[in-house]
Amino acid sequence: MAEVQPDPVAGLIDISLPPPVSLWPQTWTLRITIALVVACAVVGLWQFIHHWRANRYRREALAELDRIGRDEGVGEGGEQLAELSLLVRRTALAAFPRETVAPLAGGAWLAFLDRSYGGQGFSQGAGRLLVSAPYQRVPPQGSELRSLAELVRQWIRGHHA
Repeated sequence: MAEVQPDPVAGLIDISLPPPVSLWPQTWTLRITIALVVACAVVGLWQFIHHWRANRYRREALAELDRIGRDEGVGEGGEQLAELSLLVRRTALAAFPRETVAPLAGGAWLAFLDRSYGGQGFSQGAGRLLVSAPYQRVPPQGSELRSLAELVRQWIRGHHA
């Protein structure tokens, strides 16, 4: 008969494992730093959401301006000018107090638009079409409407209340 050899593993002693490492920081300084980072992230997220919601009217106005630009060849220049003028007025009413914007007309309206974005494109540039074109017999040309549309785009993106 074959001789049975003793199990060589039977005499080993189990090694006790150390306790698992905690993921919670051990120092108070690191805990305070983590709390501050989380608080800053929450405040930053809140400000981003607030800014996103506050500028919703700008995104809608730019989408409407793009729609007017796509319809450029469809109607007459007078129709597009009326749509641009209405778009600027609605956007201004959304951004500024109604008491400030509603009574403005003519040169005062153009001066207000210039002040609100820091340029002079309305009172001395293509923006004059907003006031003068409705009273002209000949509708504005396509290049004039395109430059006005670009000025309106700059104003929508850059005006400040």
